[in-house]
Amino acid sequence: MRLEDHLRARAADAGLKTALVCGDRRINYAEFSQSAERVAGALANAGVRRGDRVLVFMDNGLEAVLSIFAVWMAGAVLVPVNPSAKIGRIAFLINHCRPTAIMAQGRLAPILAEAASQFPTPIHILLTEPHAALPNAPLFEKSPRTEPVSMIDDGRQEDDLAAILYTSGSTGDPKGVMMAHANLNAAASSIASYLENTADDVILSVLPLSFGYGLTQLLTTVFSGATLVLEKSFAFPYAVFERLRDQRATGFPLVPSMVAMMLQMKDLDAALFASLRYITSAAAPLPVDHIRRLRSVLPGVRLYSMYGQTECIRATYLPPEQLEQRPGSVGLAIPGAQACVVDEAGKPAKPNDIGELVISGPNVMRGYWEAPEATAQTLRPHVQTGELRLHTGDLFTADADGFLTFVARRDDIIKSRGEKVPPKEVENVLHTLPGVAEALVAGVPDPVLGQSIKAFVVSADPRLTERDVLRYCARHLEDYMVPKTIEFVAALPKTDSGKLSRRLAAAMHSTRKGPDA
Repeated sequence: MRLEDHLRARAADAGLKTALVCGDRRINYAEFSQSAERVAGALANAGVRRGDRVLVFMDNGLEAVLSIFAVWMAGAVLVPVNPSAKIGRIAFLINHCRPTAIMAQGRLAPILAEAASQFPTPIHILLTEPHAALPNAPLFEKSPRTEPVSMIDDGRQEDDLAAILYTSGSTGDPKGVMMAHANLNAAASSIASYLENTADDVILSVLPLSFGYGLTQLLTTVFSGATLVLEKSFAFPYAVFERLRDQRATGFPLVPSMVAMMLQMKDLDAALFASLRYITSAAAPLPVDHIRRLRSVLPGVRLYSMYGQTECIRATYLPPEQLEQRPGSVGLAIPGAQACVVDEAGKPAKPNDIGELVISGPNVMRGYWEAPEATAQTLRPHVQTGELRLHTGDLFTADADGFLTFVARRDDIIKSRGEKVPPKEVENVLHTLPGVAEALVAGVPDPVLGQSIKAFVVSADPRLTERDVLRYCARHLEDYMVPKTIEFVAALPKTDSGKLSRRLAAAMHSTRKGPDA
């Protein structure tokens, strides 16, 4: 089943059910499907054909949702782009995947105009509203309608490419993760099954649709016939919580930085969350102390700790009933997938030994766009069966029951005093110190130690000092794991997808300390 077929099915069997709530705009599934068909017609008019790439460069909102499904209805390949992307990133994407068309909000026209001008081949740009930077760009909803794309039989299959999801580029140039319709189908169907999503659910999401975690909120909603309440950001948390209450949301996806903001807020009214059935957390493992505090704030809400990568969308989840016993675990493989911790030889690691997490299943990507060497490094055959498996580059342990715990990115391990230090272990201790809102630990160059441990701390207490933090760490960590320096910052460095970035933290240290730091 292709992704757009799910929307057409919902329009047929639950057409009057509210599908989307975006600001003060509400549309049902029949209107959703019909509007997406019209936008797909505009893409067809612009020359978009099966397999062509289409960039969608928009804030969360109705136009973005319609554009996503319109791309699929037109038989094209979705390339979602974060609306905060700058000219350099847009130019890279245009050069890398060579889109036939770009769909964007009018306010982003100046960025597009400059980025597109660097390429000799013209690109069809369709805007949501007019802008002087691109005065001749058509408005996609007002383009003349062609033959309904639902009547076009172009032989497309589930194995056709559905999306190219670009990584954040935190370890080099961004890579284009190729996802077929079957891959996204498998991931979203699995997620909806363990979250027990139904047509009665109302999911409120502030996550960008340009990233896998945000995109799956849309897909699981449509697959389940639920309602998606889409917000643009979490910049004003209390307003989001009021929206959650007013829309009687039952599901609320979070990332760790959002949880940290929630836990800093005083006197949160429990009535704001009365309708919630579950919350999820992905993008990075939640600190154990944050899990404990979040559960105390929302005792009746099921919390799903999850792990995933762009390359597989989602890999693991922890059943909420296991939280008490295994608060630091990200659980087991999602339904339909397999997860295994392997040693350097690619064989299963012993229980509680550190190794690399590998994933297999229908949710795993087809590879990286036009990058066969990178694909071969990441998708490798099983030593016995020959099945291709995703090597995540992340270090994990698995206990005797198979429950998985994240240790570190392989590249993030700090080598100091001849010892290997997983930064997450230091961060877990820092998060238990009263007055620490968020913490990020990175290795920085040191002429004696090779690398020294530096902690970047967002403080919730102005009285907290570097000495306080170092003394606390010395009481709770082995000597070689105690940070050498503490830097208090207003906010931790993050990638476009909201993930904390140790690379950016180390770069921030180098910039402040100079080239000899």
